[in-house]
Amino acid sequence: MNSKPVLDRRRAGVLLHPTSLPAGDFGPDAYRFVDFLVQTGLSVWQMLPLGPTHEDRSPYHCLSVNALNTAFINSEQLVSWGWLKPEAIHGGRQDAMTQVHKWFRQRADSATRADWESFAAAEAHWLEDYALYQVLRAEHRGQPWWRWPAPLRDREPEALKAAHQRLDGSITQLRFEQFVASRQWQELRAYARERAVLLFGDMPIFIAHDSAEVWAHRECFKLDATGQPLVVAGVPPDYFAVHGQRWGNPLYDWDCAQANGFQGWIARLTTEFSRFDLVRVDHFRGFEACWEIPAADETAAHGRWVPVPGAALFDALLKHFGTLPLVAEDLGHITPAVHALRARYGFPGMRVLQFAFDGGTDNPYLPHNHSVNSVVYTGTHDNDTTLAWFQGLAPDRQQYVVDYLGHPGESMPQPLLRAALASVARLVMLPMQDALMLGPGHRMNTPGTASGNWRWRFEWEQVTPALMQRIRQLVQMYGRQVASSK
Repeated sequence: MNSKPVLDRRRAGVLLHPTSLPAGDFGPDAYRFVDFLVQTGLSVWQMLPLGPTHEDRSPYHCLSVNALNTAFINSEQLVSWGWLKPEAIHGGRQDAMTQVHKWFRQRADSATRADWESFAAAEAHWLEDYALYQVLRAEHRGQPWWRWPAPLRDREPEALKAAHQRLDGSITQLRFEQFVASRQWQELRAYARERAVLLFGDMPIFIAHDSAEVWAHRECFKLDATGQPLVVAGVPPDYFAVHGQRWGNPLYDWDCAQANGFQGWIARLTTEFSRFDLVRVDHFRGFEACWEIPAADETAAHGRWVPVPGAALFDALLKHFGTLPLVAEDLGHITPAVHALRARYGFPGMRVLQFAFDGGTDNPYLPHNHSVNSVVYTGTHDNDTTLAWFQGLAPDRQQYVVDYLGHPGESMPQPLLRAALASVARLVMLPMQDALMLGPGHRMNTPGTASGNWRWRFEWEQVTPALMQRIRQLVQMYGRQVASSK
């Protein structure tokens, strides 16, 4: 039903969140990474959600699904714009941003002020609630919104008006910081686009309970009168967790979403499409049915599947946007109904090679079962590196992998990278750890654990000329090279 295919030709790219860049932001390292992709013939940069995170750093559990994490703002770029004095870089991020805002108010030219006014107007539908939410959260020492005084928790108009008056300066500062983050992101996106590099985003289906959007739109979530979830999201027992995963996100009231024409989803996709060329929809099966867990349960084991009007949602989105450049994360417990929903809209699915060697020859992740309209990964942000995965297999499983791959003379992870790139699938995404051929100790996230995740970074010294040449040869050999216009 899409007006054009999501995947237009054979391509390959790298999965790397900006936090995993050496400096972890939208600055020079991000531009250098785009150059690395171009120099190796790669043409897609996939990353995780870019929102502001809670203390656990998970980009899938953000304080807002629309806002950008202002930790991505690069101070050197502010200096190059003339918005910040070089010596101010060393005074701390918040002090620097306060100085930038002061400079902007006093010295910004009319064109830049017009950019700010245009941004504030276009993003007001989420920006106003987000800025107020963040300032109130700080005023209440980081407490979630349901622990605020009832008038603020319940968004009573007089309480909100008083908060706006009391905290106007801080609210304006937060709105301005979102403008700066967006400006830096759009410059990076323009740089990538000029070099024929697509940016590939990631949209979680669910929203964190403690988030601006849930606070602002409680009526569209299954919450009680005090803001507590009646049921929460997760998945049943699977490859990653024997007791399932209890994510804890509140579940949508889909009747509410459908009654207002899915305007919340249209707004959310508008944000995503303004930032990315492709967007992965995390936990796509949740658009056919959600695993609903009683909020009182400590694990996900006793949840139940509850139907979701996914077709009605995608019909509304397709009518609004005309085409939907979405990739469905269709891993886990997938039913024929989920496959049918994905196929109806032509969304590519995912094939993860680390999952390919369990079961028989009909395993859908085995390369001989791949389809053209799919995205192949050696592993994802939730997997260990391919080398660590292979080293952790039992000897008979290792032998099966080696037999399937034709007894390659190369050492892991190179044979699996080659198998991915040789696939008939239009798009192949390699985690940066696998592109660098790293082993144990370089994992991004271990599902079901709450600490020690989302911290991995690479160093440019690991990106050697020999490694780049090898990647370029493989990308070219398997017909995935895309020439840059620069």
